[in-house]
Amino acid sequence: MSASAASSVRPDGRQSDELRPVTITRRFLSAGEGNVLVEFGGTKVLCVASFTAGVPRWRKGSGEGWVTAEYAMLPRATDSRSDRESVRGKIGGRTHEISRLIGRSLRAVIDVAALGENTVVLDCDVLQADGGTRTAAITGAYVALADAVAWARERGLVASDRKVLTDSVSAVSVGIVDGVPVLDLPYVEDVRAETDMNVVVTGSGTFVEVQGTAEHAPFARSELDALLDLALIGTSRLAAVQAAALAAEPGDGSATRAAGDLAAGDLAAGDLAAGDLAAGDGA
Repeated sequence: MSASAASSVRPDGRQSDELRPVTITRRFLSAGEGNVLVEFGGTKVLCVASFTAGVPRWRKGSGEGWVTAEYAMLPRATDSRSDRESVRGKIGGRTHEISRLIGRSLRAVIDVAALGENTVVLDCDVLQADGGTRTAAITGAYVALADAVAWARERGLVASDRKVLTDSVSAVSVGIVDGVPVLDLPYVEDVRAETDMNVVVTGSGTFVEVQGTAEHAPFARSELDALLDLALIGTSRLAAVQAAALAAEPGDGSATRAAGDLAAGDLAAGDLAAGDLAAGDGA
């Protein structure tokens, strides 16, 4: 990325390589074995992890557990009201796609054999949408999952000597706006981006999924490389925010607000070891 691109100032005052303010508030609800409110700027997503004994019928007797997710948006998560999909009587294709994406992302960092024949369902409900709802959901769902695994371990439902979480996982949006690669797009940028991409990355820096689309014009290989580099910067900072949330006492999110100050641009990818990022097993 060129120096001019890196110093580009966006409508909300951020540099092109800055995240929006990110906060993860654990135990936002009293219900759920793990739950968080995750905020990426104006986007707010409630992620609740439900741990239950047993697995779907097709997985019984395998000795392995299952992790899955459901995603939904509240009717007034955006500027205008949308009907609930349950009232329409049909779940939309976008909702199915994002639900599957969240599930795949979480399963990439969990040892289902270590989980045993137990199921964790992540419900990710968008309270307010301002771009990047799926990436915020993945980032918050990992923390909720880590808390649910810790809850089960404390109660002997998961063996104490088994490492269930193999790494952390987070996600961020990147895109090309006015010819400049930028990180973590709010709605005002997302709707006019020439290229829009969602990238899911583990705490150790390996890719789980890359979803990229040229909205107005095809993108060059050099632009793809610049976007992936930005995504790695963003997800390394998000991994640090997740680790800070899991290391702190559940509460008002102040620990992640402090980490979020670093996430804005000061934290190097190597500041936290990959092993620390999966510390949620014992959180």
